Amino acid sequence: MTAEANIDRDDLAIGIVGAGAMGRGIAQVAAEAGFAVRLYDVSLEAVGSALKTIATMVDRAAAKGRITAQDAAHIRSRVTVTDTLSDLAPCHVVIEAIVEDLDAKQTLMRALEAIVADDCLIASNTSSLSITAIAAACRLPARVAGMHFFNPVPLMRVVEVVGGLRTAPETTEALVRLAGRFGHRPVRVADSPGFLVNHAGRGLITEGLRIVQEGVATPHDVDRVMREAAGFRMGPFELFDLTGLDVSAPILDLIYAQFYQEPRFRPTPLPRLRVAAGLYGRKSGEGFYRYPDGRQEQPPEPVPPTLPDRPPVWVSAADAARRAPVIDLLAGVGAEIDDGAEPHRDSLCLVTPLGADATTTAIEQGLDAERTMAVDTLFDLAGRRTLMATIVTADRYRAAAHALFAGAGGKVTVIRDSTGFIAQRVVATIVNIACEIAQQRIAAPDDIDAAVTLGLGYPEGPLALGDRLGGLVIHAILRTLHDMTGDPRYRPSPWLSRRAALGASLRTPEA
Repeated sequence: MTAEANIDRDDLAIGIVGAGAMGRGIAQVAAEAGFAVRLYDVSLEAVGSALKTIATMVDRAAAKGRITAQDAAHIRSRVTVTDTLSDLAPCHVVIEAIVEDLDAKQTLMRALEAIVADDCLIASNTSSLSITAIAAACRLPARVAGMHFFNPVPLMRVVEVVGGLRTAPETTEALVRLAGRFGHRPVRVADSPGFLVNHAGRGLITEGLRIVQEGVATPHDVDRVMREAAGFRMGPFELFDLTGLDVSAPILDLIYAQFYQEPRFRPTPLPRLRVAAGLYGRKSGEGFYRYPDGRQEQPPEPVPPTLPDRPPVWVSAADAARRAPVIDLLAGVGAEIDDGAEPHRDSLCLVTPLGADATTTAIEQGLDAERTMAVDTLFDLAGRRTLMATIVTADRYRAAAHALFAGAGGKVTVIRDSTGFIAQRVVATIVNIACEIAQQRIAAPDDIDAAVTLGLGYPEGPLALGDRLGGLVIHAILRTLHDMTGDPRYRPSPWLSRRAALGASLRTPEA
């Protein structure tokens, strides 16, 4: 029987090397899927802890009625502890989940090849090391691939199946089927720094860092806009605090270096400064937020100003589609609308730029910059509303805009002048990086969207998000950002440029 055919057998035996958080999670889902599991770790304490954790998890599921008590007993019985690596000899698949160290993984691969049969597939759960490099130590590199699970494995139902340069296609396909038998969504990924999920996640965090580094907004402002306007489960700085900056900061540097200083992945000094100060996030009690008693402390929401008299409001018609929702909102809060072709000399002037800053937009449209405020209309104004002043906007007009957009209980974030606001910059960067992943054939469009929604918890896949907002809109934001800043981090991916020009879906694959 071939290695590929082995995957479909009813008596499939799976070996797991490493009984840490990832190894025990993989062992649990394999046992739940009905497979015999042999679990090995050099630490007897780790193996004992793993067995207790697995038993606790399945017993809890039985107590909640998700499985029967008999099912729980069967799952526990399928996990066997082995005393030596040689006990893995009968396994049809071995998945390693040991320390993230290339030398250690290569040493383990050589040891496994001396034990298991030639038709046994060997997978690495590495999150950051090259599968090609790991397999280079093997006699039969064609049977080695990556199976990158996410923590906690029983809940994060996605796995990256990574093929190295010498991985046989049938090996990848077999492990894709195995992931499906585990109840996980497999995504096929070419060997590349960060694979797929960590690669795609650069947009949210690196652009969020850049916005704060430029002094445009605070970390709390960025998080609130990404949650309450763009619909993300959490913003980049909440995510940093959750994962721990001591873990995230080195990964930022690593991926940037592995891509030979690709500008799209360029980090800022902010994470390293906080690591130096011991401000790691939740685990240390303070990161970008404080955590008294372990609970996140949110800064108070700015109180909207109260004005005895408000100026009339003129809204630019340079983009009629973006003007309409602003007019609707203002009408709903009882604002006096200035309908003139040109604004009255006392009117508050509102503009709706894509990718541009408020100052430049005011100049280009011949408006008085002291009376001009910009409104981000990329997302529905029913959520959090983002306003941006020019560098000379007078306090009266800034306050008037804030008060109006806070009408009827609306939440408002007022930021300093910036090309592209917050949501425009971050979302366009996320979509662009996903497009470049597709362009480089690291993963297929459907796999990109599935991996990001399941692995990162985004409200929708980045390519689907780009389609919903419009490829031309995303492209326009990036082109303007690139032209105004000169920063190559904003150059549009060819995948995006071509599809935007044709009006095609960003999920359209090439033949």
